[in-house]
Amino acid sequence: MIQTVLGHVNPNDLGICHSHEHLFLAKGHPHKVHPDLWMDDYARTVQELTEFRDAGGMAIVDAQPLGCGRMERELVNASLDTGVHVIASTGFHKLAFYPDDHWIRSLNEERLAELFADELTHGMRAGTDRDHPFGEQVKQLDAKAGLIKTAVDAERMADSDKRWFLAAAAAAVETGASLMCHTEGPEQALWLSDFYEKAGVPPQKLIMCHLDRVLTKPEVSRELGRRGIYLEYDTIGRFKYHDDESEARWIVSMLEHGLEDRLLLGLDTTRARMKAYGGEIGLTYLQDQFLPLLLAMGAGKENIRKMMVDNPAQAFAVGLQGRRGLA
Repeated sequence: MIQTVLGHVNPNDLGICHSHEHLFLAKGHPHKVHPDLWMDDYARTVQELTEFRDAGGMAIVDAQPLGCGRMERELVNASLDTGVHVIASTGFHKLAFYPDDHWIRSLNEERLAELFADELTHGMRAGTDRDHPFGEQVKQLDAKAGLIKTAVDAERMADSDKRWFLAAAAAAVETGASLMCHTEGPEQALWLSDFYEKAGVPPQKLIMCHLDRVLTKPEVSRELGRRGIYLEYDTIGRFKYHDDESEARWIVSMLEHGLEDRLLLGLDTTRARMKAYGGEIGLTYLQDQFLPLLLAMGAGKENIRKMMVDNPAQAFAVGLQGRRGLA
């Protein structure tokens, strides 16, 4: 099953799914790192979701983990108000998005793993930007996370302390949830994939994000895909990196190498990309602009269906493996 903020959904009913977005972001430490990391206007996000639904969209993965701006109640209410399935994330982001005294820097591996697994099996905690997730004042919601978000960057690669990654792997093995992995280059994606597989996470439960941010080393994407890992491309309409034609050629090349079952698409939205917040493209950009371009450049309609419907239904299913299981 797919675990959304409103409960389980049959994978056959998930529909068109964006595999990596940010629907809400509380104004906090991430906003201090970059001003675009702030989207807390409920009406504006609901407007985007309504337009997404009216364009045929049915599901969205919200990739904001706990402790750094995740807005749990708003995710639940927005799903209720629009009918769009929302899959929320537990886990951790880049440590730069947490202040120096944040609890995520002090919890040991066992407590981190317990926290991630508990958000998947019992419910998300609210208010963890400020309060300790195991404190009595923290409210635990009935709504559950549906996947584990993790993040690697140059700082985490150089740090010998890998407890965050070990905790995420332990929670994934225990629950059967998928691991979504922020990466900032092909070498990091290879390292993290190897790390998680050695820790016991099946490759089909791994989703490597941002592999299209820099369109180099296509052999890395091909190797990861052949191993069964999902390749998530979300730099569509992000013109400071490259144009959409280059993105489309990259994706068509992966299709030509037989990787249609391993590709996921999204927009990795921020304030600068959501039209309702004054941004450039909006949540309908994939359906309105990029998917027609992909078709014009050689992708088939069945390829589109796999990337937007079939592959997400497989990638985000929970409880297929795992000691506890969620479904």
